[in-house]
Amino acid sequence: MAGVKGKVALVTGAGNAGGIGFATARLLMEAGAKVAISSTTARIFERLKELGGDVGSTFAQPADLTITAEVTALCEAVEENLGPIDIVVNNAGMVQVGRNEPSTALKDTSDAAWHYGIDINLSSAFLVTRAVLPGMVARNYGRIVQMSSVTGPVVGIAGSGVYAAAKAGLLGLARVLAIEAGPHNVTVNCIGPGWIETDSSSQREILAGKYAPIGRPGTPDEIGHVAVFLASEEASYVTGQLIVVDGGNTIQEYKVQI
Repeated sequence: MAGVKGKVALVTGAGNAGGIGFATARLLMEAGAKVAISSTTARIFERLKELGGDVGSTFAQPADLTITAEVTALCEAVEENLGPIDIVVNNAGMVQVGRNEPSTALKDTSDAAWHYGIDINLSSAFLVTRAVLPGMVARNYGRIVQMSSVTGPVVGIAGSGVYAAAKAGLLGLARVLAIEAGPHNVTVNCIGPGWIETDSSSQREILAGKYAPIGRPGTPDEIGHVAVFLASEEASYVTGQLIVVDGGNTIQEYKVQI
């Protein structure tokens, strides 16, 4: 995708070697972008080594993206090392290393669990987007890609109310921002992954993916390629959209063999 060559991209939530964030970062780099990656822990430096690239073409820094000061420091460091940020892929969310949030019915969801889920999935994207947007507007160019989900905007899963609300919130945020930023040549879109097999996928999730019309769960690269397209100059007339990448799972009523 020639339209990302030479652009500076920040990909959050890229700490998992087998995850969507790292796959997206690698594909952006292979397409010629300068890539910065971030996660909550120092393992992001392991991903930086795996990413490779010359000095001045890749960068990594851990950050808690629910804290404004850390978001500001991250964006400033990226710009200092790579240049002004042209592309943001807000992939951080869902889970953090060392903390597992079990599925919980909404009536049993605590205040702490609600705020935690909203913070890591939605507030983090808001803070990063707010930090980079003034520069994009000033330069009259930007691509913002929100990693939403089919869960929330399209379908629901019992016990995932907080996650679904946050992921639906990403779509609402994208649509409003697409209107506000559109006149400045800044596009804002969401990707809605379905069942994607990553290093953190459970066996139940992998099994569910096998019932999609394609007959298997998706791969991180299959999401990453869509992210690269939305981040490119070629996607200049696509904004405010949710691109569902789920192997056709949400179009079928029967999810099991009959």
